[in-house]
Amino acid sequence: MAMEARDIENLIRESFPQAKITITDLAGDGNHWAAEVIDASFKGMNRVQQQRAVYASLKGKMDGAHGELHALALTTKAPE
Repeated sequence: MAMEARDIENLIRESFPQAKITITDLAGDGNHWAAEVIDASFKGMNRVQQQRAVYASLKGKMDGAHGELHALALTTKAPE
């Protein structure tokens, strides 16, 4: 079953409560999402470290062919 934008945001927000999070349905099908996560905790981290932290917050929802979250294009950064 596909995930809703609010479900994706809620999972990310559990790990990044102060983040600015924007979730976008790329294809209008509820399966291909983009997320932008801007959080102060990313300062001093490289982009790979930032993205790993966000993927970890998804708690396995993207794991394997049967994951609830099919595709997520992820943009992360620290606030300026």
